[in-house]
Amino acid sequence: MAKTLHKQNLITILSVTILVGIEILGASLAAGWAIGGLMQLGRETTLGIVALCLAGGAWATVKFVRNAVKIEPIYD
Repeated sequence: MAKTLHKQNLITILSVTILVGIEILGASLAAGWAIGGLMQLGRETTLGIVALCLAGGAWATVKFVRNAVKIEPIYD
C-alpha cells in the first residue's frame, strides 16, 4: 500500500522550521556570546560556550521538527 504525500503539510513544516530554527539558533548564539562577554572570559572559552549553546539550539530545533511532524503528518 503506497503512502500519499501531503504537500501542503510538507511546505508548512519546512517554512515553520526555517522560521523557528533560525530564531532558536540566533538566540542560542547571542546567549553564548553574552554569557562569555558578561563574565569576561577568554576568546576560546567564549567560543566553547557559544558552541554549547548552539548545540542546545540545534537539539531544540530537531525536537520542534519531530513534534511538528507528529501534528502535521507528511505521509498517511
